[in-house]
Amino acid sequence: MDLDTVRTFVAAADAGQFQEAAAELAVTQQAVSKRIAALERNLGVRLFTRTARGAELTIDGQAFLPHARELLRVAERAITSVRTGRRPLRVDVINSRGAASGLMRGFHRGHAEIDLDVLMLFDIETAIAAIRSGAIDASFRAVAAPGRPLPEDIESVRALDEPLQLLTGPAHALAGARSVTVAQLAGHRIWMPGIVPGTEWAAYYDDLVAEFGLTIEATGPNFGSDALLDTVADTPALATFMGEHTRLVWPADHGLRRIPVTDPTPVYPHSLIWRRDNPHPALTTLRNYLGSTQPDRPDSGTWTPTWTQR
Repeated sequence: MDLDTVRTFVAAADAGQFQEAAAELAVTQQAVSKRIAALERNLGVRLFTRTARGAELTIDGQAFLPHARELLRVAERAITSVRTGRRPLRVDVINSRGAASGLMRGFHRGHAEIDLDVLMLFDIETAIAAIRSGAIDASFRAVAAPGRPLPEDIESVRALDEPLQLLTGPAHALAGARSVTVAQLAGHRIWMPGIVPGTEWAAYYDDLVAEFGLTIEATGPNFGSDALLDTVADTPALATFMGEHTRLVWPADHGLRRIPVTDPTPVYPHSLIWRRDNPHPALTTLRNYLGSTQPDRPDSGTWTPTWTQR
């Protein structure tokens, strides 16, 4: 459907006269009449009746008017979506409770004038495909897993090194510790049903297991964080890893403990990735924000896989 004819129809309906619609659209009255006639032929109905006072909508015209307005609104949203100076900055944060989500909340508080669309995609391949297609502007990921280097048109910068913590129930053998070393975790069952083979976080934990001889179990269905917390609280033999910045709330009677891991401290490397030629002005603002607000952590005393990038 020709949007010029739809726009002309709406202008004429609002004005009640073809002459006023022509003045509003900066065209001749004859052009308005031709456009309306073309739209009526396309739809197979009469949209206006001529009266002494101008042009009145027919019943069909009245029925079509709200849809015509919506067509124009959809067209404007479509145009805005590809005008990088006007559309929202679209960023993937993987999940709503993690560190990346917290970073974006802080960015929004500091730059409330920037419109944001926050999405949650699954794996890094999906995120990279969305970045390259222009569906999103950036994503927070751990890059790049072994054998999967980033494409040449994708750039990355380390945004946050997030220390891991051990989460235990009140009856776990390590529940009373103020901190635990990685060596102390050997022999303990660490349950993480959210680990999905082939993802970058699976590659991270595979390397952690190989480096320190830990036991991480990803068995069983993943019913979400609430079910994980319930199980850890009720099972003395189980613990799990979580990021220091992960936001979780549990009932007080769970008695869960968040325990720092040290010597060395495993840190999860969150990086921002984007397409090199992305022109969205707010993307530069986001990168500058991340560079100015995140504290540098010393490399000594921490551990990340060798494939993570600075």
